[in-house]
Amino acid sequence: MLQALILASSEEPQNPLLPAPADLLWSAVVFAIILIFFWKKVLPNVSAMLEARSAAIEGNIEKADAAQREAEEALAQYTAQLAEARAEAGAIREAARADGSKIVAEAKETATVEAARVTATAQAQIEAERQAALVSLRGEVGSLALDLASGVIGEALTSDAKSKALVDRFLKDLEASEKAAK
Repeated sequence: MLQALILASSEEPQNPLLPAPADLLWSAVVFAIILIFFWKKVLPNVSAMLEARSAAIEGNIEKADAAQREAEEALAQYTAQLAEARAEAGAIREAARADGSKIVAEAKETATVEAARVTATAQAQIEAERQAALVSLRGEVGSLALDLASGVIGEALTSDAKSKALVDRFLKDLEASEKAAK
């Protein structure tokens, strides 16, 4: 060792920043071994992992595109169905309006016919009651007129033909005076 120190001291001084040539050689050998190891073992695994990740990302992008197309198709179908449903609802609404107006027209017609029938029935009934009242009034007026005429004439008017003729003449005169007053 002493000799190494002597040799070292006799030689020119070395640069402290530069390593010794033996250290450089062994460092290059170790670097080459580590580089070959990484080149053969680690780099293919990392490349395979990156390719798998890239394929997965591309697959997800394709899936997203397919899902986007399906969503657009579904939206188009939904829009078409919605437009069809709206058109159908409009047709149903128009049919309901037409049916409603038909029903209202039929109800009005039925009501008009029923009102005319009720009016005709009521007028017939009123006419029948009027005739019955006239007959009744004629009888009462006739009996009152006979009583009155009996009192005025002083004799009893018991003959039916005579009393009937007298009452009819009195009622004709009364109707003629009513018509003249109108």
